[in-house]
Amino acid sequence: MTVPPTPTPLKLRPYQTQLISDLYRGINQGYRRIAIIAGTGAGKTVIGGKICADAEAKGCWLLFVVHLDVLVGQTYEKMKSFGLRCGFIKAGWPEDPSAPIQIGSIQTMAKRNWWKRWPASIVFYDEAHTTAFSQVGQEILYRTHPQAIHLGMTATPYRLGKGQMGDHFQTLVSSPVPAELQRMGFLAPMTYYGMPSDSQIDLGGVRVIAGDFDERDLKNACDRPELIQRIVDEWQRLTPGKRTIAFCVDIGHAHHVAHAFRATGIAADVVEGGTPIKQRQRLYAALGSGQLLVLTSCNVISIGFDEPSVEVGLMLRPTQSRALHIQQIGRVMRISPKTGKTHGIILDQAGNLQRLGFPEDVTEYTLPTSLNPQQSSAMPMKQCPMCNRVVWTFVQECPGCHYHWPSETAVVTDDMVEFLSDDQLRQVDTAKMIQFFQVQRQREFENGVVPGWSRKVFFQKFSRWPEETWYRSSIFGDTPTMANKTSYREYLQGIAHQHKRSLSWILNEFEKEFGPDSWHDLLE
Repeated sequence: MTVPPTPTPLKLRPYQTQLISDLYRGINQGYRRIAIIAGTGAGKTVIGGKICADAEAKGCWLLFVVHLDVLVGQTYEKMKSFGLRCGFIKAGWPEDPSAPIQIGSIQTMAKRNWWKRWPASIVFYDEAHTTAFSQVGQEILYRTHPQAIHLGMTATPYRLGKGQMGDHFQTLVSSPVPAELQRMGFLAPMTYYGMPSDSQIDLGGVRVIAGDFDERDLKNACDRPELIQRIVDEWQRLTPGKRTIAFCVDIGHAHHVAHAFRATGIAADVVEGGTPIKQRQRLYAALGSGQLLVLTSCNVISIGFDEPSVEVGLMLRPTQSRALHIQQIGRVMRISPKTGKTHGIILDQAGNLQRLGFPEDVTEYTLPTSLNPQQSSAMPMKQCPMCNRVVWTFVQECPGCHYHWPSETAVVTDDMVEFLSDDQLRQVDTAKMIQFFQVQRQREFENGVVPGWSRKVFFQKFSRWPEETWYRSSIFGDTPTMANKTSYREYLQGIAHQHKRSLSWILNEFEKEFGPDSWHDLLE
């Protein structure tokens, strides 16, 4: 008889050991409901496995609750690495009520009753921002196992709609924030690209239901041939040949995006809720090997997807859910020394970065409550390119300078520009900021855009305005020719005629580039 090999104990990182120590200290202080916040790449499954191993060693009975059927297998694989014996509450998996650890899917638990009498002393909620708020989760918390110790693990404590983590959990323990994990080398540094605000998807007609954008309205706004072709073009310009996942609005949108990539000769496929598990695994393996370059999805690879080699995430579905936003970015933040991955890249066509922020800007974790949800629900804003007044997105004429926005949002005319998180901004020197601003000024002139667009793009990237001295010689350099000056005058005159600008406005813009009294050169 062949004896199975003894599992090699997993070595915890120092901060994982500290988190678990903080957790046990909280339990000893009398807390019975504790949230465990560990962002992407912090090692949630390793932390959870160690907690389960410690519980079994002390003779405790632990119920491990997962959100999706597909997560049962992933959880069990990690349990096996700790040498743990498990039973299952999941269709197609063997039931063994005598096992000290039960892995249950809330989908199956809703159809079975025996677990309600199973004497769990500890309940562990994976993806607690979902599982603890399900009908099954609430039943466990308040009816079937109210005296147990309840541990809720999540990468982000924020939720849309009614109920927040702080309503059901008393305190929290956490891993370091993403920026710190990046500095430790446990997460990949990130590069972010997004559309300038006046070229983003028009969400003016999209309703908000249960705290997030209505999927049917999003389909009309996002599943458009020109937008799909634009993201393919941007992928080829910015990230060609890199393993990529795309977050789409619905299954049809996911298929349309994959088809557009295949039409340009890029190996692309789709994974969705109805994709069999074995087929999902084949697709993930093909992506990891590079045989497949683009995998599109709808609400499938935001949770439970673990392929560290993926370098690019395409954010094509606008959302107001910070939890979903952070989870999606997290799919490309994992490190992968095996494939030589140096950093992750986000191409955000949905405007989510500007709406919901960057993982690197999280400075600490807190438990939001219904009274203090800490989730921005403000209506989207835009900035006037002429006078910089901030107004609601639906406003078509600026109340300050009467600038008129085009009636059709220009969704496909501008290239993506790089965005920086606050943490990244602190590491940028002035020379790089000047260089970025001058490049935007040159693009502004070449594309015939109203002066002020470059200033706005700079603010979106650096959260500050460019200095007045940076305008000088930014387009034509230090030795402009008379032809340069004539060309720029004609450009300004055309803009002034179109937007009803005065002669003094033309003179002011001209002298920003060429210096005081430079206008006289054209009169000599």
